[in-house]
Amino acid sequence: MKRLLPVLAAAALVAALPGAALSATHHEAAGEAAPAPATVPAKLADTKDALRGLWFEHIFWVRNVVVARLAGNQGAAKAAEAEVVANAKAIAGAVEPFYGKAASDQLFKLLAGHWGAISEYLDATRAGSQAQQSAAFTKLNANANDIATFLAGANPHWPVATLRGLLTAHAAHHVQQIQELHAGQYDAEARTWAAMASHMNVIADALASGLAAQFPAKFR
Repeated sequence: MKRLLPVLAAAALVAALPGAALSATHHEAAGEAAPAPATVPAKLADTKDALRGLWFEHIFWVRNVVVARLAGNQGAAKAAEAEVVANAKAIAGAVEPFYGKAASDQLFKLLAGHWGAISEYLDATRAGSQAQQSAAFTKLNANANDIATFLAGANPHWPVATLRGLLTAHAAHHVQQIQELHAGQYDAEARTWAAMASHMNVIADALASGLAAQFPAKFR
């Protein structure tokens, strides 16, 4: 996880978009001056890749906790839980170069709350308590709103409504996965897993694009 963080502070580079050479050839054949080739910052692509990796690790280790607890494997559950916490610290650490340590610490607290609500929902599901499930689900959604509000307050290019939608959908994926694994619905859970992984990319890309918009000098 630590190896991903230096990517966020790498020097800015540019890379040509596919198709630029074809466009230039077309204009030359027509006797026209070719336009400047379109470029994309390699730094932005690297940042998206780094954040995608961090968010994928989040769902990977949470799933490991769910499977281990449902199987009654305390050793595996404890090890996976430690990785969930370490990953939350890494995600929070990724914003530190942009917003400082205080913001990083606050984001970690919010991510810890996200994990805590998931853990409570898992325990409630194992216990068969619908009331506790409902309470944990309410806490999970409230936390998603808190994270969205915090991030939107830091970056005007992260609209709070968009972030709230992305994060509540993510929370719902966790709940659905826990229910399916608990019920032994493994085919359904495989589809949920694929949707979760794809959704992590959406969240990561939205965050990276917001950073590039707010700090263009870091992404040239």
